[in-house]
Amino acid sequence: MIKNKLAKVVFGSTFLTAMVVPAIALAQEGEAAAEVAVDPAVGVAKYAAAGAAICVAALSAAYAQSRIGAAGAGTLAERPEAGTTLIVLMALPEVIVLLGFVIAFMIGTA
Repeated sequence: MIKNKLAKVVFGSTFLTAMVVPAIALAQEGEAAAEVAVDPAVGVAKYAAAGAAICVAALSAAYAQSRIGAAGAGTLAERPEAGTTLIVLMALPEVIVLLGFVIAFMIGTA
């Protein structure tokens, strides 16, 4: 059994999400079958919003990585054993880009 309370919450929310999200996706499928005429300006705005989402996410991650990289170079000069931690810290801003990509994909397919 899971002993840590935080681990129980994380596991429970992950399990609940894994069960609820597919049900919501399948429920939406019936509504998507009806074809609706869409104004071309809406399509242009949709793709512009998707582009803005990925652009802002990429620029913010680049800014964060530049700051982390500069501080990490100084830290490695003084404490070489902190290398693993710095690699993890450099990888964290990439999650921002991945989330921006997911949001852009969701906007583009909606």
